[in-house]
Amino acid sequence: MSDTPSVLSPSQKPVGVDPARPSIARIYDGFLGGHNFYEVDRVVMDKIRTAVPEAVDIARGNRGFHNRALRMLANQTGIRQYLDCGSGLPTAENTHQIVQRIDKDNTVVYIDNDPVVLAHGRALLVENDFTHMVEADIFKPQEVLNHPEVLAHVDFSEPVALLQVGTMHHFEGDGVVDLMREYIDALPSGSYVVLSHFFDPEVPELTAIAKRIEQILVSGPLGAGRFRTRAEIEAMMAGLELVQPNATSGPGMAVCDEWWPDGPRLTPLSDSARCVAGIVGYKP
Repeated sequence: MSDTPSVLSPSQKPVGVDPARPSIARIYDGFLGGHNFYEVDRVVMDKIRTAVPEAVDIARGNRGFHNRALRMLANQTGIRQYLDCGSGLPTAENTHQIVQRIDKDNTVVYIDNDPVVLAHGRALLVENDFTHMVEADIFKPQEVLNHPEVLAHVDFSEPVALLQVGTMHHFEGDGVVDLMREYIDALPSGSYVVLSHFFDPEVPELTAIAKRIEQILVSGPLGAGRFRTRAEIEAMMAGLELVQPNATSGPGMAVCDEWWPDGPRLTPLSDSARCVAGIVGYKP
């Protein structure tokens, strides 16, 4: 990723976008090498880089987990419909590109309420009949689950893959388990849930990194970005059978880069990379 990527000017903003307020979707896109962000977003990115120079490894690890989990689901489970909540800005290897490469008729419904995400997503998907972008608040499950466009394209009598990749750490308060319960309860038997989350490993040197980033996110204009513990993250998947995340562990959660990696690790993970975790669960 370039250290000095181009930045959008306010005149380039889609309707409804406030270039004076940072967006987590644009910041995440910037850490992945995208250019769809404003100066206000770069200020937050620079603060994070200053506090934790390797913080980009969190974004990269999160995206790698997303890609590998989707390849597994599309190849091995027979799931034909994917509900991607808080999908973020289009980048390389989007959900629909991964699963439709395996079966072109797989249906993907993206949910977001960021105007930049919606504008870019709809432009990208204009000629894809099996992929749809829906405007809704993912922190209001009933708004998502009962949205007419969601119900038009997702058959909840058949298994669904629900993605909450890099979303729930932006939910503030103690209700995150109940929020996830609403989504899980709505899924039919045979469905899967894919979740990734900022992770506090409860190891002093790693917790210090997590807390430095959390302080910037929570105390700054974004106002959200919690690093939760293993117990807190796994509690969000209550009632699901957790998938084994690699060949050497039992079922449960793993650091994103260690969730069924594509090959042997030739270089050690950075400390920052150990501060984001992924988990996949099956609803029996």
